Amino acid sequence: MNRADLAGIGMTSKRTRERLLARLREQGIGNERVLAAIGAVPRHAFVDEALAHRAYEDTALPIGLGQTLSQPFVVALMTQTLLDVARPRVLEVGTGSGYQTAILARMRPDVRRIFTVERHAVLAERAETRLTALRITGARFRHGDGYEGWPEEGPFDGILVTAAPPSVPQALLEQLKVGGRLVVPVGGEDIQELQVVDRTARGYRVDTVEYVRFVPLLKGKR
Repeated sequence: MNRADLAGIGMTSKRTRERLLARLREQGIGNERVLAAIGAVPRHAFVDEALAHRAYEDTALPIGLGQTLSQPFVVALMTQTLLDVARPRVLEVGTGSGYQTAILARMRPDVRRIFTVERHAVLAERAETRLTALRITGARFRHGDGYEGWPEEGPFDGILVTAAPPSVPQALLEQLKVGGRLVVPVGGEDIQELQVVDRTARGYRVDTVEYVRFVPLLKGKR
């Protein structure tokens, strides 16, 4: 998809995006830089043209291969939760459409470098093409197994996982710096806990911030 294709996707009025941001504020998203990123990234560019008219609804949307584009509230909540402080090097597990990657890339200087892993080669390629067309920089893409993370580039200041494992993968815990934070939905297919894992000098502290629903994090790559 080139820039002309993206420009041709149904343009949504400024008022529509403002309504979305107002809803997010009502739901407790208070980080203005996160809200600015949500407002600036064209969500309609990350879905098929047939779904572009629904892009600014606060709902998840399909992107193919059994994967989804998370609802804006969840993207905003996970970003806000991850970036309680600046986290220069962030690992994202589950690139999907690339929308969450784009939001993280808009969070400079808090985030300076993003390493994003996707098990579906076609999704990884599409996401990289989208971000290039949108001139969004700062991310490196990898087709790989999310359970393994990206050990060659670790450790990371922050890790954000956009699919749900039954428990937090050990490799991701090991790739988290002391002082780092991991945000991950954990649980079965029906509902999961959005967990925040902070690594301290004494070990790991785990808190639950919300109940969410994500597709499962699967091992291997396709």
